[in-house]
Amino acid sequence: MSFTLAIVGRPNVGKSTLFNRLVGKKLALVDDQPGVTRDLREGAARLGDLRFTVLDSAGLEEATDDSLQGRMRRLTERAVEMADACLFLIDARTGLTPTDRVFAEILRRKNAHVILAANKAEGRAGEGGYLEAFELGLGEPIRLSAEHGEGMSELLDVLTPLVDAADEAAEETGPLIDVDVSDEDGDDLAEVDPLSRITTARPLQIAVVGRPNAGKSTLINKIIGEERLLTGPEAGITRDAISVPFTWGEVPMRIFDTAGMRKRAKIQEKLEKLSVADGLRAVKFAEVVVILLDVEIPFEQQDLRIADLAEREGRAVVVAVNKWDLEDEKQDKLKELKEMFERLLPQLRGAPLVTVSAKTGRGLDRLHDAIIRAHDIWNRRISTAQLNRWLEAMLAQHPPPAPQGRRIKMRYMTQVKTRPPGFVVMTSLPDQVPESYARYLVNGLREDFDMPGTPIRLTLRGQGDKNPYKNKKKKQPSALSKHLTKGPRVKK
Repeated sequence: MSFTLAIVGRPNVGKSTLFNRLVGKKLALVDDQPGVTRDLREGAARLGDLRFTVLDSAGLEEATDDSLQGRMRRLTERAVEMADACLFLIDARTGLTPTDRVFAEILRRKNAHVILAANKAEGRAGEGGYLEAFELGLGEPIRLSAEHGEGMSELLDVLTPLVDAADEAAEETGPLIDVDVSDEDGDDLAEVDPLSRITTARPLQIAVVGRPNAGKSTLINKIIGEERLLTGPEAGITRDAISVPFTWGEVPMRIFDTAGMRKRAKIQEKLEKLSVADGLRAVKFAEVVVILLDVEIPFEQQDLRIADLAEREGRAVVVAVNKWDLEDEKQDKLKELKEMFERLLPQLRGAPLVTVSAKTGRGLDRLHDAIIRAHDIWNRRISTAQLNRWLEAMLAQHPPPAPQGRRIKMRYMTQVKTRPPGFVVMTSLPDQVPESYARYLVNGLREDFDMPGTPIRLTLRGQGDKNPYKNKKKKQPSALSKHLTKGPRVKK
């Protein structure tokens, strides 16, 4: 997918709705409130037989200063420069505005291929705005309805020669080694970096989560080496989970920037609820979750809830403490942080704790190493022979209790899954094994097989659990079956 299409326009003209339709998934948040999208979102689009990359951008604002709107505009202008073509959307129901005319002139200067489309043109309400669009001098506009899917065939006709020309140019420079980029269900993975397809179909997926204003977007920009995400002193700038594909230390990755998560009681607006829900989905689909803390207020109650969520979802966890450049007493502070970590998050005992500075970039090499190691542990597999020798030694060192004088026998152990590591112990009386003894086994696994920090799932299973007929009442034979069993009477 060498062709890139950027969707641009004023706020609330339907850019994210069209983006979701092209990628075939609800990746971008959509709401009636203008200005929902603030970052650049990239996706793998399908339109008929065409395959290309599509960029969803923030609404074009007239501000040019360092305000939030001004920074959003500069990020959108960068998308225009990156793209091979721009799809300029106007609202057909509202009609042309002075802002549309200003931005049409900007696009004419910045991009050679500008496609004009009048969105929300279904019905008679959009007829006047569609006709007004001819005044912009950008050619015949396409009549679209992103919400209802109208006008997609006309958009396909316009894009086909542009995409074909881009593909031919890419073939002249040498084809890439193509690999399957579909998931287990056969669907194409959205938001895939074409460069990452050379080496792997599934890049390592990382979600950066934390409270608002912890520095998540700034950290990701520093990691990828470009201003891809909108940043600033305002809390809550990021509103939806943005995926950024990149290669970090020769390892293809996809990193998710998520909206800051506040306490549920403080979340009142519908949009913020959608933003937090989008961040929670990113945690569920990630492999490694980086929990970013603020060094000035670390391990707040919300930080602990986020960490507990990542552990319950079975994700590999790395705790990163940001704004380390502002700390003067670094040694004392680090000792305090480690003590708080062990005391407040015992379920993540041994997980890496890394200090970083998103502003200066210090500590990013340690963060990279911690992520790779956490991912390796998360995927670790131990042979059954090793586990059973280990179980025998653990039982000899500390035998399980005997409830009501009945001895608990643990006969066999095996690993049934990875991501995170899951183990099954075949035992008698599994319901009567105390939780403290299960924790004894889990802690032993962490220490003896070098699996610090990663969630470990331990299941105790009885010998009869595999028998589907256990505890099932015997079916009483019917009168007819009794008669047939006895057989016919024979007269003597």
